[in-house]
Amino acid sequence: MTDTAKNNLRGVAFALAAYGIFSTHDVIVKTLGLSYSTFQIIFFGVLFSFPLVMLMLMRDKTQGNLIPRHPWWTALRTVSAVISGICVFFAFSALPMAQVYAIIFTMPLLITVLSIPILGESVGPHRWGAVAVGLLGVIVVLRPGGGADLGLGHLAALTGAFFGALAAIIVRKIGQEERSAVLLLYPMMANFIIMAIAMPFVYEPIKVEGLGLQGVMACFAFFGGLCLIQAYKSGDAAIVAPMQYSQMIWAAIYGGIFFDEVPDTVTWIGAGIIISSGLYIVVRENFGGTSENRPVVNTKSRIGMPTAPRIQMLQGLIRRSAKRPA
Repeated sequence: MTDTAKNNLRGVAFALAAYGIFSTHDVIVKTLGLSYSTFQIIFFGVLFSFPLVMLMLMRDKTQGNLIPRHPWWTALRTVSAVISGICVFFAFSALPMAQVYAIIFTMPLLITVLSIPILGESVGPHRWGAVAVGLLGVIVVLRPGGGADLGLGHLAALTGAFFGALAAIIVRKIGQEERSAVLLLYPMMANFIIMAIAMPFVYEPIKVEGLGLQGVMACFAFFGGLCLIQAYKSGDAAIVAPMQYSQMIWAAIYGGIFFDEVPDTVTWIGAGIIISSGLYIVVRENFGGTSENRPVVNTKSRIGMPTAPRIQMLQGLIRRSAKRPA
């Protein structure tokens, strides 16, 4: 086996571990969502995440301040990240896990579309066709008029996917010029402040075990991110990125064990269509020679994770920490 193959295999292993951890994190989100408001879950999740993030920031020796170089793009990304987190957390509390994953797997399709006005990316007929097929998959999952009730959970999942894609594509636009600390702290502080404002209206006394789950959730988000960083360091992005779809397997396992949820045939068919279109876009970006920015392949952030920093921000901090003098 060649070194490249070994590295890619290592990257796949780390990515599968990361998405397994993320899926366990989502089980906790769904469990807490049965008893507590989304705003309260995010508030305590961010609160528990701050010590972990501060440890990373203390190692960042980059000269500069926390004033954004691109204030309007940073503001739009911050708002998008907050909306995405709220929507995805709410969707987990309202829908079966498999349905939520199937819907947020549209993120590569949305990134492809948003890359045109924001990155100036040129999208050809092949990728447009993949987007159209992926949207057909969404219709299959939602099955409007097919007897399934469409509710706020479905709208929240779609909204979360859109704003998650928008936040990711903005990082692709300004990430090379903006400090990782800025991109990391602004969404976390915005989440904390907004959730704190909402707390008097939604707060429910939290039991000790609930508080413990909040802490575990924050740790899972953080260490899952570290595993994903190691995956991208080890393997090619085009090999690592599709591993996110393994979460459908975790959704079937965890949904059945903890929530008595068994994805039906229609959900699997719709998810299969969405995943296939996302994989096709990855292949076109990586091997088709038609993409200058590879926005989907190079988007490493995991959607709807307000309780921990985005993967790309952590990666930037770790890289700079490794370069600092001993």
